[in-house]
Amino acid sequence: MAPRRPPELYRAPFPLYALRVHRGARLALIAGGGGAAKTGIKNGLHFLQLDWRGGELCASLLHAHDTETRATMTMALAGDLIAAGQDASCHILSFRLQKPSGKKAEAGAEGAPDKAGAGDKGPRRRKAPTPAGRAAMAACAARRARWPWRRCTASRRTPAQTPCRRPSASTTTTLSWPRGAWTASCASGSSPSMKKSLEFQAHNGEIEDIALSPDNKVVTVGRDFQCCVWQRDQMVTGLHWNENLPGIPEKAYRYQACRFGAVEDQAQALRLYTVQIPYKRERRPPPCYITKWDGHSFLPLLTRPCGNEVVSCLSVSDTGTFLGLGTVTGSVAIFVAFSLQRLYYVREAHGIVVTALAFLPDTPDLLQDNEAALLSVAVDSRCRLHRIPCRRSFPVWLVLLLCAGLIVASVLLLQLAFPGFL
Repeated sequence: MAPRRPPELYRAPFPLYALRVHRGARLALIAGGGGAAKTGIKNGLHFLQLDWRGGELCASLLHAHDTETRATMTMALAGDLIAAGQDASCHILSFRLQKPSGKKAEAGAEGAPDKAGAGDKGPRRRKAPTPAGRAAMAACAARRARWPWRRCTASRRTPAQTPCRRPSASTTTTLSWPRGAWTASCASGSSPSMKKSLEFQAHNGEIEDIALSPDNKVVTVGRDFQCCVWQRDQMVTGLHWNENLPGIPEKAYRYQACRFGAVEDQAQALRLYTVQIPYKRERRPPPCYITKWDGHSFLPLLTRPCGNEVVSCLSVSDTGTFLGLGTVTGSVAIFVAFSLQRLYYVREAHGIVVTALAFLPDTPDLLQDNEAALLSVAVDSRCRLHRIPCRRSFPVWLVLLLCAGLIVASVLLLQLAFPGFL
């Protein structure tokens, strides 16, 4: 049974809107802020080191990067590059992980500030880094070390009125983000120029979410009730999740989120997951829905309701085994991807809308004795941890022994009831 309130890993000094997990460095990147308004709420990007202490997963602040007057609303991560959606533009950052050596390591062990974080205006560390964390990294800086801030524009006629809103999709070689009624993608190769490669109008209105497939197809979700699959700037097909559900009117629901996911034990298989939410708010809210699609043919495979709370964000685990959902009322749920059955649910885990989710990598050093672990952030400035413990299973030999015992017992009972049975 899920706990009433999942553990709080970290509390930032500003509202949180974006979350990403660095798969190789055991880092969680969280970002947000109060924007340009002079309310005293800062804007920043925090790098958190994830470590196990005393049987519990903890997060300690490694570095706080000040984003000045810009609040990061969306974020994509690819290697050591970060695409941060701030105001009406996307900023590209690079960061480095530094290992301590000699006197720097001793100074870090004594608690002295390192050079990378000494000049930052970010908040003080809430938790001291562990010795293991210091040994692995002494500084983690999002800075202008490799090249200055660069903007990759996806301009509209009025770019200042179309800030980046939704969490963007990313792969190891591509960064992408939604911008109003346009989509743009930039290759993150060896060239630091980050030149725009493609721009086209995908929807009539705002884009809610974008997902990129391994074969370079792009799925876009808009507020115009459309979910489209693109090959560069040519539309491959439009998705219709309710074509086999005649009881649901055409414009009663709109698409909210989309994500690609792998299929466990099937290397060539691919799945697309979309979330549909009611278009109008009602006194008795109708359920939201999850739809699972074939990621190559884009045919619907399964659709199930996922609760009456309006879904705000979606995440898929690396192995494609689990789906994570966050709601506007602060609840968090985890579903089995194969059957779309709910496995975990905490009502109002956050005090307000959940803005981003991210599964931890499926590695023993991070999961320990858990089958899955999910991070969630919200406007309440908190980062919480949701865990699914490993389900206990019986050994195969024990199952076979029990089956053999049941068969023998059944034969003996039949022999007693019917002496001439054998």
